[in-house]
Amino acid sequence: MRYLSLPGTLPLIFLVFVIHGCATNPVSGGSDFVLMSEEQEIALGREYSAEIIKDMPLYDDPVLAKRIQAIGEQVAANSHRPELIYRFSVLDSTDVNAFALPGGYIYITRGLLAYLNTEAELAAVLGHEIGHVTARHSVRQHSTATAAGLVAAVLGAASGVQGADTLANMVGTAIVRGYGREHELEADRLGAEYLAKTGYDPDAMLEIIGILKHQEEFEKLRAEKEDREPKAYHGLFASHPENDERLQEVVKAARIHKTGSTTRTNRAGFMQALEGLTFGDSERDGIIRDNRFYHKELDFAVAFPQGWRIENRPEKIIARPAENDGLVQLSVTDRNRRISPREFMVKRLQLENLERGEPFSNHGLTGYTAVARSKTPWGTRQVRYVVVYRDQKAYIFAGAAKDKNSPYGYDREILATAHSFHTLGQEEKKLASEEKIHVIRTSSATRYRALADTSPIANYPEEQLRMLNGHYPDGEPTPGEFIKIVR
Repeated sequence: MRYLSLPGTLPLIFLVFVIHGCATNPVSGGSDFVLMSEEQEIALGREYSAEIIKDMPLYDDPVLAKRIQAIGEQVAANSHRPELIYRFSVLDSTDVNAFALPGGYIYITRGLLAYLNTEAELAAVLGHEIGHVTARHSVRQHSTATAAGLVAAVLGAASGVQGADTLANMVGTAIVRGYGREHELEADRLGAEYLAKTGYDPDAMLEIIGILKHQEEFEKLRAEKEDREPKAYHGLFASHPENDERLQEVVKAARIHKTGSTTRTNRAGFMQALEGLTFGDSERDGIIRDNRFYHKELDFAVAFPQGWRIENRPEKIIARPAENDGLVQLSVTDRNRRISPREFMVKRLQLENLERGEPFSNHGLTGYTAVARSKTPWGTRQVRYVVVYRDQKAYIFAGAAKDKNSPYGYDREILATAHSFHTLGQEEKKLASEEKIHVIRTSSATRYRALADTSPIANYPEEQLRMLNGHYPDGEPTPGEFIKIVR
């Protein structure tokens, strides 16, 4: 959880196209009716890239970044637009995603990197995104309305309680969500061609689709268990089924571009490159362990109700019971005026008709708690708010119950969560450290169930370990195989 100032929005950058006409498509050689020149396309990507990095920092691993840049450049050199300077960057995000901005700015999240197992698979992801750039899909679709919309799409839509986030109403764009089946298939075709010309097996494109489909299946399974809508990721997930005949055909057609009798895979070298990769939440965003949340940079810990499912989002952290009939969330923002916590609720959170209000004290900190009718995922409900002042920041707890007939059904749990808020102790500072991927060699006794029993992965550890190693949903490692674990 990073803290965001309230209120506040990202700057809107409106596109004004003064040139209307036709341009030659670099891939097909035919004419496209477009509303921007190549220079405008590159400038747009440059502006959007600055917005993305401002709100979602790059992953801090220069060696890994250099390796990915080198692989991407090799693939891009065999593309239809080799004259562009391509920039391949790793975002410090748990999302499983990759996307391309206009003009050659390409991003892959460390969340997706964790689930790749060969260099060829990485090249396939980058090749697909290069295909979007070379075919000028973002230009042809004219789907980039504002930089704010793009950043919101990357960060993901908010869905908690009113008054504690700033990105809830921003609209996503095709750049992050995908361009539709035809453009996604074209990007697959181009990516497979570029892979073959670079010496990689174009079948790696099929392997990537398999990885992403497993992620999609797992997300749907989680959403069903948690009684919510599945999250939407890149269009690569939904562009075609894993056994799509058209996809099989475009990959098969790419084999004519192979440059030799052997192809590059490099599983061992790639796995070693992922050694030490942060898995799950970063220290910058806070760490979940069991029912507790630790934030090293902001120096606090908080305990959510035992057994509740905790989700760490960029702008807040949300916990829900197994029945998904309630929630409590925590966000933090700067204090900018010397007003009381009650005034903060009224003026900053814009809450009206406060009820059951009273001063709140906790571990020497002052605050205020009250109930107000606010928007929730289930419609307007009675929401319990607690604002706690600490130094120059305000910590905002908000929680509600789904049942209209029992509006205070989780009031005790919400208040207990707020009362648990405290400064990190010495032992807790150790718990606030992030988890890393490590590569081990398996024995005949290695099983994912046993690995899951000792894994620090907070949610669905057995399923996560299988997906990390390409063995989802029920595979097991073979003796002597190198696999990834988390510790």
